[in-house]
Amino acid sequence: MKIVRFTGGDKTEFGILHEDVIHPLVGDELREDPDASRFRLDSVRLLPPCQPSKIVALGINYHSHATEFKHELPKSPLIFLKPPTAVIGPGEDVIYPLESKQVDYEGELALVISKTAKNVDAANAYSHILGYTCFNDVTARDLQKKDGQWTRAKGFDTFAPIGPWIETEIDPSNLEIETFLNGELKQKATTADLIFKVPQILSFVSSVMTLLPGDVIATGTPSGVGPVQPGDQIEVRIQGIGSLINRISTD
Repeated sequence: MKIVRFTGGDKTEFGILHEDVIHPLVGDELREDPDASRFRLDSVRLLPPCQPSKIVALGINYHSHATEFKHELPKSPLIFLKPPTAVIGPGEDVIYPLESKQVDYEGELALVISKTAKNVDAANAYSHILGYTCFNDVTARDLQKKDGQWTRAKGFDTFAPIGPWIETEIDPSNLEIETFLNGELKQKATTADLIFKVPQILSFVSSVMTLLPGDVIATGTPSGVGPVQPGDQIEVRIQGIGSLINRISTD
């Protein structure tokens, strides 16, 4: 099931996407409204599929990425936060900040929390996951190196593209993930290469902080990260989910 958040004009709604037709949901329930008008996908604007109170992201969580940056494998998940003000949806522009001279893409699989999660055992992790979506952990790489910590580099407005929807019915353990820059393949891996798997990640994060419905955990990026320039188009494509496409802009 693909859950979308969209606007068809004067209001924002959630719906379930069946092929290219959106069936609106009843309030916050995952139940189709039989009396609501349906929408063709090409007649609406897709929004970020959730409104997280926080985005928890992982650094160095693919073996290939650790090798690429010559990092030792972490002993536990290396987590950081991106603010909810960084969130944008499919088709929206990533704004290249004046403060940076190198902005990088990082294609990732993200999971969306379905219910409040605190101190969740790994064995029960999946019961707290609504589904999965594409994520781009946009990073001002030069500021990351300069600051020695990651808040500014990861936290600019528009630096958290999410979408295009939440897929609820896939197994995240071995999904192909690809990132394209202007149509050229730059990242290609499978989630089988994750150092910490989805259940471990959710259990670890929930031992640190309470996760709320709609919160997002981005699971890390594989090798092949690189810079973008204004005018570029970035596509994050994940097997079983779809494609998240955003352009880079200066305003």
